Amino acid sequence: MGIDILSMLPEEIEKDFAELGEPKYRAGQVFSWLHKGVRDFDKMTNISKPLREKLKERYSLHEPKILSKQVSEVDGTIKYLWELKDGNAVETVVMSYEYGNTVCVSCQVGCRQGCAFCASTIGGLVRSLEPSEILDEVLYSQLDSGKHISNIVLMGIGEPLDNFDNVMRFLELVNHPKGMNIGMRHISLSTCGITERFDDLADRDLQITVAVSLHAPDDETRSRLMPANRGRGVEQLIESCKRYYERTGRRISFEYAMIDGVNDTEYHAKLLVKRALAVGAHVNLIPLNHVEEREFKPSTPGHMKAFIKILEDAGVNYTVRRKLGSDVDASCGQLRRKIQKIK
Repeated sequence: MGIDILSMLPEEIEKDFAELGEPKYRAGQVFSWLHKGVRDFDKMTNISKPLREKLKERYSLHEPKILSKQVSEVDGTIKYLWELKDGNAVETVVMSYEYGNTVCVSCQVGCRQGCAFCASTIGGLVRSLEPSEILDEVLYSQLDSGKHISNIVLMGIGEPLDNFDNVMRFLELVNHPKGMNIGMRHISLSTCGITERFDDLADRDLQITVAVSLHAPDDETRSRLMPANRGRGVEQLIESCKRYYERTGRRISFEYAMIDGVNDTEYHAKLLVKRALAVGAHVNLIPLNHVEEREFKPSTPGHMKAFIKILEDAGVNYTVRRKLGSDVDASCGQLRRKIQKIK
């Protein structure tokens, strides 16, 4: 395997090309081709044939293959299952809103966090994705769907802060003005609360939106749902969120999957109010996507209504996530599991 050139920034390609005796502008040409989705050096028509041969010897390129594509008949949501260079697969979802098209990308093959209501973590972590592989999810989703991608959410398979360095490099690449040039303010990163990386993330001051998968405001319930809470705890997570907000000025969002009889009681709502107000967080209530292998069910309309009233009465800023792609296994991890079973 050659060098993964798609994971390199233009200045890094320039430095590498200098060792080959090539001028700087050639690096910019190649970077531009790569970020248009070209994965064959011979198709880079403004590059000389001798240089193309050098590139083929030194670097490796791979084009992801569509294993499965499902298009919702309800709302047009598109669910992709991409085959990677080693035969593993990850899921990507394209969702359309009034403000533009959002792509939800995966950052790992599988996940080690073990959340009890999630399909992504069944079978554990296989490996982390390279920056180039995450970038290709965005780029090839745009190319195949024909929909211009304006927003990115790192909320697919995997924990972004468990693949910290590669995810940070991906953000640099997708934000680059000579690449897809997607603004940081149009990117959200969802984490289950790997608190030891919060300060590292704050140091980057990236202007992204950080969404914390809270899902329960107390240690007993959260540890039952999310093993990542053990050894950290909700109080530590809240303190990390406070520091992040103080250092970046960027408001944290709490994701909260509404699970019937588990985290949707009056007790949980009142404690969630306390947690949200402590950090000025926006609460995103998520109707649970039922996963075949999991026991949990979505909250009833009555429980949801009572829960929301407690948030409203306390002045907590909240939204209820619009449920998209329910007919195309849009809860990440479901399609990958289905294909694995068939194989």
